[in-house]
Amino acid sequence: MSNSSLLTPGSTLEKRYRILRELGRGGFGRTYLAEDINRYNEHCVLKEFSPVVHSSKAAELFDREASMLYHLQHPQIPRFRELLRTDLAGNPSLFLVQDYIKGQTYEEILISRQQQGKNFSEAEVTQLLFQLLPVLEYIHSKNLIHRDISPDNIIQHDADKLPFLIDFGSVKQIAANAVLQFNGQSDTAIGKQGYSPAEQMRLGKVSAASDLYALAVTALVLLSGKKPQKLYDINHKTWDWRSHVSVSPNLATVLDRMLSEQPGDRYQSAKAVREALKDPKLSQIGSIISQMVTMNFVGRPFKNATQTATSNHTPVHQTPQVVNHNSTFKLIPWKTLGSLSVILVPGILAFSVVKSGFTLPKLPDLPKFSSRQPPPDTSLEEAEIIRQEKIGKRRKNLNIEQDIFYQKVDELYYNKYPEFQGRTLTEKPEDAEVRRKWYEVAEDLLDKLEKGGRL
Repeated sequence: MSNSSLLTPGSTLEKRYRILRELGRGGFGRTYLAEDINRYNEHCVLKEFSPVVHSSKAAELFDREASMLYHLQHPQIPRFRELLRTDLAGNPSLFLVQDYIKGQTYEEILISRQQQGKNFSEAEVTQLLFQLLPVLEYIHSKNLIHRDISPDNIIQHDADKLPFLIDFGSVKQIAANAVLQFNGQSDTAIGKQGYSPAEQMRLGKVSAASDLYALAVTALVLLSGKKPQKLYDINHKTWDWRSHVSVSPNLATVLDRMLSEQPGDRYQSAKAVREALKDPKLSQIGSIISQMVTMNFVGRPFKNATQTATSNHTPVHQTPQVVNHNSTFKLIPWKTLGSLSVILVPGILAFSVVKSGFTLPKLPDLPKFSSRQPPPDTSLEEAEIIRQEKIGKRRKNLNIEQDIFYQKVDELYYNKYPEFQGRTLTEKPEDAEVRRKWYEVAEDLLDKLEKGGRL
């Protein structure tokens, strides 16, 4: 394999990749930040295969990571560029080239905060869960298990603050492992001490529940600022985290189940965790949704701008309105819900039922509309409705999944206008300027995408 000392800042591989600096070292070798000369010096990452101990297993894992990244296409997973085979001073060399995600790992962020006497808040950790669970849903839908989730394998992107899941060298293909076990072959246990569940570390047995376990440990570490070993009672084989962290009963219950000793006692899917994280006080929404009147209407009202990182949007209005849900509009009888308040956080919409001191007036039954007719009694001007429709049509023309696009717009919006976090947004005339700024962010992003940019 290659001699790492040859890769110094300023050196070039294959007359294409100019080394800028070393990013780190791992079991496979060193990782470098480089410029892709053929792509206008765009930054990228080169992962060198030069393990401390040469073995067929190490080579297999490195090749597996390249293969997995090649097949995975998700906006929160670094994009695969190529597997580069070259020679350095006559030595055969192998590099994995992938997108560079500029930002800090959550471990680095935690260390920085601890220097100021702070850890992650419950709201921040809940946001992280909502933003990462869809990534795990995607990976697991491909019959893959990450096996190495921890704060140092999650990067917060500087540009949009979204978490990116990295380091796929330990990814496990369930189907392939099933064949190995059927043939009586044992698999190597791979994971991270303290983060990976016992069955994974001892026996190499993994499932979606294994990743969910590691994600829960990650959440506890960020909340408490303590290593997993400080939160786990090895004698009783139980997690003793409640004496170190105080969170809402619902989140505590979800984390406890994710951390169950027996895999079968845990949630069996990331989707199940997402559903459990929703405020149980709003469980009645499920029955209300069944009463909605579905309409074929293009666009998305501004209230829907902020959303969960899931595929469903739950809007909040001061009055009954027509809202977008999975590319269609629906009517919601808000009088059934009573009065709601909303806390706007980048990427998620957290609801809480509050006593407002007044009751909503009883509303008459709402009529059905034709598919292209705008809702009656709307406080939005016709020009604004048309603008919403144009944004929706442009997104559809680019074949961009709705939730991914609007989550990106929300992140950009709140990064640009942090002063709007925490306020309730309505269709009222006094919020027109706030809505206009959101539209501008969405349109600027669409302009970039239509010119060949990426989310």
